[in-house]
Amino acid sequence: MEWLSDTVFLSRLQFAFTAMFHIIWPVLTIGLSLFLVLLEALWIRTGDNDYYRHARFWSKLLVLNFGVGVVSGIPLEFAFGMNWAPFSIASGDFFGNILGFEAAMAFMLEAGFLGIAVFGWHKVPRAVHFLATCMVALGASLSAVWIMVANAWMQTPAGVVQHDGEFIVQSYAAAIFNPAMPTSVAHMWIACLETSLLVIGGISAWYLLRGRESAFFLKSFRLVVLIAAVVMPLQLLIGDEAGQMLAQHQPAKLAAIEAHWNTNEAGRGAPWAVLAWPDVDAETNRWALEIPDALSLLITHSQTGRVQGLRDFPVDERPPVWLTFYSFRLMVLIGFALIALAWWSLWRLWRGDFRPARIGDQRRLLRVWVAALPLGYLAVEMGWLTREVGRQPWVVYGLMRTSEGASALPPSTVATTLAVYVLVYTLLAVVFLVFARRLILKGPNLEEPLPGDRAGQREGAAYG
Repeated sequence: MEWLSDTVFLSRLQFAFTAMFHIIWPVLTIGLSLFLVLLEALWIRTGDNDYYRHARFWSKLLVLNFGVGVVSGIPLEFAFGMNWAPFSIASGDFFGNILGFEAAMAFMLEAGFLGIAVFGWHKVPRAVHFLATCMVALGASLSAVWIMVANAWMQTPAGVVQHDGEFIVQSYAAAIFNPAMPTSVAHMWIACLETSLLVIGGISAWYLLRGRESAFFLKSFRLVVLIAAVVMPLQLLIGDEAGQMLAQHQPAKLAAIEAHWNTNEAGRGAPWAVLAWPDVDAETNRWALEIPDALSLLITHSQTGRVQGLRDFPVDERPPVWLTFYSFRLMVLIGFALIALAWWSLWRLWRGDFRPARIGDQRRLLRVWVAALPLGYLAVEMGWLTREVGRQPWVVYGLMRTSEGASALPPSTVATTLAVYVLVYTLLAVVFLVFARRLILKGPNLEEPLPGDRAGQREGAAYG
């Protein structure tokens, strides 16, 4: 097993594992915090105290999720200095500052107001509490913005010059608003919404299947369906823009994602491989199920548009093909499945099937929602694999190779810390699942005391 003696590979594997584990938690925090803003706004606007009790119930899951996210994210910060010291030194003028912005502007804002949002219901005025909830959501979203700014710069570096092995910032605006930044931020933010909607919808559907607080959870389920019907298709539009950006700024990455080996000739369109068996050594696909001209249409919006093939690039500058090709397709497949689920649910809602008297007849749909709960996470992980593996062999695309950015550590040291991270993160996941299960089995407290200034408002007893 030669990889056990490869420091660069082990460092990549360690960072990949910790990053892919950590990303699970902020994804839900971002979407769930926005949902809490909506719930509290509806409570204030309508006076229906069920929305208040929904906010109390879902905020417990938010706190649990936030705690694991904080703990699992700490090793990533240390990894830049320990496993990726040359990269950190070279890019610290920009990359380090952006991570600092994320901590100071986003995380501290989110953490600072979280206590008020969770525990301040009976201690602060209604307007102050709503402001705290909004600040938590804003901080969570800003965190995603700054992290994706940093990552997008690694994909399409701009606004810097290299001098003595370091990246010197000439324009912060150009570096922040690099070519990949708009689609990167939008794609990740929508993915957070999608994943959170699936979690909320799946848990609500679980209660509805068991006939527990059906009228209560119909409210959250209806909200999820209405939002999902709009949000799910947006990802396709953003993905279309991202594809065009890749063709212009990361053509080798695009070619690997599509297992596209030969640049199409003038006047002929590039086919899109739905499925294929890439043969990297032979620089071709052994077999492929293709749609003629479809890749040109997707990328250039022209039937004969030019799409560069992998053979146009040196072998040592080509990303891995197998992993990027199939992780991308799994992500896209999940995306289309979620659109179908959202629109199927919207149709049932329009037919009036989401009423207490009729929801029991929708068991098949509810089971699909429960089964779909982890699909958002899977799509995020597949998208992250596509994004990061597709950037190889560069840590800063076209400017610094991954091998140049890794620290010269003994392989045994990296392997040991990787094993420790796997053990600790597995324990964290088990702890989260145990407490999340207890929370869900216990269910909402429908006798939750109301804040004093809302005690006279009507109860949410008129369901349907």
